[in-house]
Amino acid sequence: MIIGVGIDVAEIDRFDAALERTPELAQRLFIERELLLPSGERRGIASLAARFAAKEAIAKALGAPGGLHWTDAEVYVEDSGQPRLRVRGTVAARAAELGVRSWHVSLSHDAGVASAVVIAEG
Repeated sequence: MIIGVGIDVAEIDRFDAALERTPELAQRLFIERELLLPSGERRGIASLAARFAAKEAIAKALGAPGGLHWTDAEVYVEDSGQPRLRVRGTVAARAAELGVRSWHVSLSHDAGVASAVVIAEG
């Protein structure tokens, strides 16, 4: 059963400008594993914008309650290339309240826009 669906878009240049303007913002939005590629290099801005859109979509799928922490939702990609979500803390607590047992996520970026769709399933 679908408990919630969230979708969000992020303008990549605008997101990049926000990170440039407020350097500590990246640490408030992402955990270290999200910021870096497996090689240790910093992840590209389009990929980060898509991950940010996914976090916004997670909040929407959960009914957009206050008090969720950005770093309590992690977006990662399996070796197969499939994006996945890992939740903990405030996000996991809200998901448990609603009966969420699994997540589905899709990420995309093209033409200067990053997007994400999240489905919370119970």
